[in-house]
Amino acid sequence: MEFRTIVDIPRPDFEIQPCEEILFVGSCFADEIGGRFRDNGFPVTVNPYGVMYNPASILHTIERYEHVPRIVFLTLGTNHVYRLKETGEIVDNCEKRPQRLFQEEQLSIDDCVGYLQNAIEVLRQRNPEVQVVLTVSPIRYRKYGYHGSQLSKATLLLAIDQLIHHPSSIPLQTSDIIHQTSSIPLHYFPSYEILMDELRDYRFYASDMLHPSAQAVDYIWERLVEFCFSSEAKQLLEEWRPLQQALAHKPFHPESPAYKEFMDKTMLKLTELRKKYSNFAL
Repeated sequence: MEFRTIVDIPRPDFEIQPCEEILFVGSCFADEIGGRFRDNGFPVTVNPYGVMYNPASILHTIERYEHVPRIVFLTLGTNHVYRLKETGEIVDNCEKRPQRLFQEEQLSIDDCVGYLQNAIEVLRQRNPEVQVVLTVSPIRYRKYGYHGSQLSKATLLLAIDQLIHHPSSIPLQTSDIIHQTSSIPLHYFPSYEILMDELRDYRFYASDMLHPSAQAVDYIWERLVEFCFSSEAKQLLEEWRPLQQALAHKPFHPESPAYKEFMDKTMLKLTELRKKYSNFAL
């Protein structure tokens, strides 16, 4: 008997290779997942200009960041933006300036599609081989109210669905780049659905009851590994796991000969691992 609902995740037509370089841009959930890659020796770049919650701010990072690896994750948090009244520009960070200087707005589905299209096109221009993975952060926003938070996530989900599955329905004002972005491999990883449906229990939330717990992030990481890791990349994780545990071990007697011998053997294995995987980043 099955006591939970499992989100079906079709495998994409690409695989992440061992120690492959990856770019993560988006909400603080991008930091969480990017951190799991970093902990496992992948040379990742995560939010090089700070956390970006909405599609407009994600575009701003993509426009500024020149180096585009083969794999890029874009993690959307909200459709809410803040516009500086004086200039009318959408800002990425209010920098603790008075709230009266800004006007809060909500991007429509079409707005989100347009910003994401532009970001994807910039990525394509800089690396024609780019594979873009879109995901929605499962973190809820209490300040919008829980219903408002759900509406925000729904807007992002509908924008992603339109980009991936219904490009022909995109409004004409953004259609000038449809013929380019529609040929770019876009993929969806259901972080939001995994937490909402598979981990539908408050024990998988942090103490604020809004952010996923470390255990929940670990589970989403495991589903991501299943989703798009090559067999070679999975083998790297298997080889690294006992070394990672050994290096994290806190001995009662660190000066003992037995522990020194244990660490010597561990460091020798780590050296061998680095030789086998030249891009291993630990």
